Amino acid sequence: MMAEPTSRAQEIISCDLCVKPTQQFCNNCQLSLCVDCVSKHVDKLKYQQHDIVHFKDRKVDFPECEFHTNQRCEVHCQQCDVPVCLKCMRGPHNGHKIEDIPEIFSDKKKELEKEIREIESTIIPQYKKKNEETEHTLSYIMAEFDELQREEEKHRKFWHQEVDNIFNKFGSLMKSRKANLLAALNSHQSKLTNQIPNMTETVQQNKEILRSNNVSAVTNYKSKLEEYRNMPTDIDVKLPSLKTNTVQGRELSLELGEYKASLTQTTLPSLTEEVSHLSLPKMLEQAKSVTTIPARVNPLLHVACVRVNEAWVSDKDKTIRRVGIHGSVRDTVTTTCLYWPDDITVTRQGELVYSDSRNRTVNIVKHGRTETLITTPQGWHPDKLCCTKSGDILVSMGTTDDSQNKIVGYQKHTVKQEIDRDEDGEPIYKGGDYSLYVVENNNGDICASDNNADTVIVVDRSGRVRFRYDGTPARRKKSFNPKHIVTDSMSQIIVADYNNACLHILDQNGQFLRCVDNYGLDNPNGLSVDSEGRLWVGLRDSGEVKVIQYMK
Repeated sequence: MMAEPTSRAQEIISCDLCVKPTQQFCNNCQLSLCVDCVSKHVDKLKYQQHDIVHFKDRKVDFPECEFHTNQRCEVHCQQCDVPVCLKCMRGPHNGHKIEDIPEIFSDKKKELEKEIREIESTIIPQYKKKNEETEHTLSYIMAEFDELQREEEKHRKFWHQEVDNIFNKFGSLMKSRKANLLAALNSHQSKLTNQIPNMTETVQQNKEILRSNNVSAVTNYKSKLEEYRNMPTDIDVKLPSLKTNTVQGRELSLELGEYKASLTQTTLPSLTEEVSHLSLPKMLEQAKSVTTIPARVNPLLHVACVRVNEAWVSDKDKTIRRVGIHGSVRDTVTTTCLYWPDDITVTRQGELVYSDSRNRTVNIVKHGRTETLITTPQGWHPDKLCCTKSGDILVSMGTTDDSQNKIVGYQKHTVKQEIDRDEDGEPIYKGGDYSLYVVENNNGDICASDNNADTVIVVDRSGRVRFRYDGTPARRKKSFNPKHIVTDSMSQIIVADYNNACLHILDQNGQFLRCVDNYGLDNPNGLSVDSEGRLWVGLRDSGEVKVIQYMK
């Protein structure tokens, strides 16, 4: 009789811990073992029970059938890719190709081992290498931008020096012109002044000659009339006129007599004007969600971006956390607040600033240490904050009894501006329980979200009201409920509408552009724009931050 070919069950099966042939089997751990690895396996898991048997006496841990009680699935249906019992094979899986569970078990283990080897030996090293490359790129970019900023400051000083030199020359020229003209006029005046006594004396002498009737004196008289008639020549007083041209977008020029200086003005046009021909609504439609960050704070109250991929977040806790775009906590700051900060913002240098209404202070964190920048007057507590491009701080504040609200601009510790009443002396902002959210726009406008009046109010840099926005153009189902407010590089105004779970986008003149409402923005309660122009939206109840690329 011809011998049967070797079956798959008779193939040499390797030990699960090494490459030697299998001789033993651990029923508890479902591991194939060679003789040498039995003791290693038992010693490694010595607190666990082990049923070591000869491989041929192994017991595979068969799964129970989901459809037939007390039936074990000893085979696997390859067509349906599910374990089946004997009753299943006679029923819905009748005629399907099947395979023994032990064989499936062995194949899957080999597949798992192969996957583990590939992940450990190839994929993880690739990720680590790519991560190192990205870290290097980040360091390089940060260093390059730091260098650019240093160059910018150097050129800023140089340009300022050039302007100072121009005006210093103008100043010197005007002083010289003034000195020469005054000297000439003083000399002319001296001549006139000196002649008056001489003429008076001559008149007296002539009168005495007439009274004396002295023939000799009369005949010897020499007239001085011609001398006196020739009055000193008037000084031609020509005051230099200062001609200027300071119309934005043209050459800036100054002229003083024959001296002229000019600067070619290359002020960039508003980005809004630059792209007006590109159809702004279409650009806005390119919005997409970049990521959702589990900020691990609840409720999430405030978000303030730091550079590109990080933001400070705060909740009803004394601690403010700096999180990365992938959710990792990079840093924490324990505030001096009695309860929690009322708002947070970041300076142009990247320093954290927070307000503490209970202590009436605005504080800055430098090198891990907290310093008090501002203490508000008695009866007024600080609420929301904004750091301006010039380095000032805008603070919205309300009275202790919530009857009044205003916005105050501080230059370091000094009050620079107060915005609270319009040209008619009426309050610009409504009193009430809610704070004013405040932000500066690129054109110097100060934008405020007045939740007491359910209105966005924008004033110019002098404090004159430019426009108000009440949410009507957006046609939302619920009433407009404005909260956090920010502006972007295109001078667009973005305000979070808490009731309608969306963001309203306006241009700098208050024209409604569109709503962003398709990213699950439930209870938006924190808003910030990073240096790449991405919008970071905090969600109060979920404690998450949505990062949205809302412009192409």
